[in-house]
Amino acid sequence: MYKARPMSTKKTFYVVTFTDPQDGEVKTLKAKTIYDSPLGIGFVQISDFIFESSLLVVNPQAEDLAKRFKDTKSLHISLYSILTIEEVGEDHEGLALKKDRSTLHVLPTPHGAK
Repeated sequence: MYKARPMSTKKTFYVVTFTDPQDGEVKTLKAKTIYDSPLGIGFVQISDFIFESSLLVVNPQAEDLAKRFKDTKSLHISLYSILTIEEVGEDHEGLALKKDRSTLHVLPTPHGAK
């Protein structure tokens, strides 16, 4: 098990991409801290969320996440739901893919399968 480390003195943050267990959609959150969750080995604790409100372009998905997590102190999410965790600098702009058609489909396991 790794030891949680506080954020460094550099202005970095984390971009967490995960599958939302409520609706199965892939979502992305920005946060300042990520630790091992006290809930157990299979969870990660994400806190100090970053929601950008000074953007000129309206992003409905980002607004929905900001509303959903506005009063959330920390999110404990299963390792199996996390797709990627990126540690990036303050000037991170993200990827701009012109024709991104990638999707992730998780098929249910048949009952009784071993």
